[in-house]
Amino acid sequence: MATPGADDGEPFDEEHPVPRDVHREAGPNHASTSDAEVTDSLPADLDVTALESDYEFPNNSRRRIPGAIYLGLGLLAIVLWLVFDDSALVNRGYLFGGIGLMVFGAYHIQAGWDLAIDERDALVAATREVGFPVGHASAQLGWRGLRSRPTWRILVYSNEAPPSQRGLVMVDGVDGGIVDQFVEDNPEDWTGYEDA
Repeated sequence: MATPGADDGEPFDEEHPVPRDVHREAGPNHASTSDAEVTDSLPADLDVTALESDYEFPNNSRRRIPGAIYLGLGLLAIVLWLVFDDSALVNRGYLFGGIGLMVFGAYHIQAGWDLAIDERDALVAATREVGFPVGHASAQLGWRGLRSRPTWRILVYSNEAPPSQRGLVMVDGVDGGIVDQFVEDNPEDWTGYEDA
């Protein structure tokens, strides 16, 4: 039976099919690392604990930039079709592609709502709406409707330990109006997390 690596000139230990170079690099006094010592860590640019200022959620109005680019490319394609229609390189595909790009660009521009309400404002509006003192809360930005209107989804819990109530409030990200809300007694069982 051939030893792995024997044909490529790599020296192997008979008991372990690992190149001897690896044992030499580790050294004779090298202690193996246990699973408990191996941990995951976030890259520095994703570590929120290192932030020195508040995180600013990207504004939805940035959609207008690619929308303007799509409109420009669509217009260019249509102009090329009009000017060079009898060319071997330009055909009706330029016209259809240009129209498609312009429709896509127009959609991006109309969907580029200005996100005037940030997550803090949405949390304040949600707290007023649910009618109980809020403890833990989380915010998620979503979009609703064909025109992609930004809407905050705020999940709130009452401030007791464990919380007795919870609510979900949808707050419009453009004008701060309450889109919908739902409040109920908390059905979750938190008894395993109470202090003994």
